[in-house]
Amino acid sequence: MAIEMPERDAEGYLIEPGDWNEDVAQVLAESENIQLTDDHWDAIRFMREFYEEHQIAADARYVIKHLAERVGRDAQKKLFELFPYGYVKQACKIAGMKRPRAWSTG
Repeated sequence: MAIEMPERDAEGYLIEPGDWNEDVAQVLAESENIQLTDDHWDAIRFMREFYEEHQIAADARYVIKHLAERVGRDAQKKLFELFPYGYVKQACKIAGMKRPRAWSTG
């Protein structure tokens, strides 16, 4: 069964983060050639919880700090292994965030 994709901007980010769900994340990940693992889901779910609480996308340093609880000091390296084309380009997109305006694509 095909899922109905929410409206996205020209770069593929969701227009409305509230339209996100895990099925949408799977489709977005496939479009980035990423097979979601437990580590991906850990980062994505943390990002969603942060968004729900603060109504903004989590800065990468918060996600790195969260990952460090599981993977230790290599958390920054791990984040870029999970999302090799960058935190904003891939992690934010897959987690259903709007394109962060003030950030670089790194």
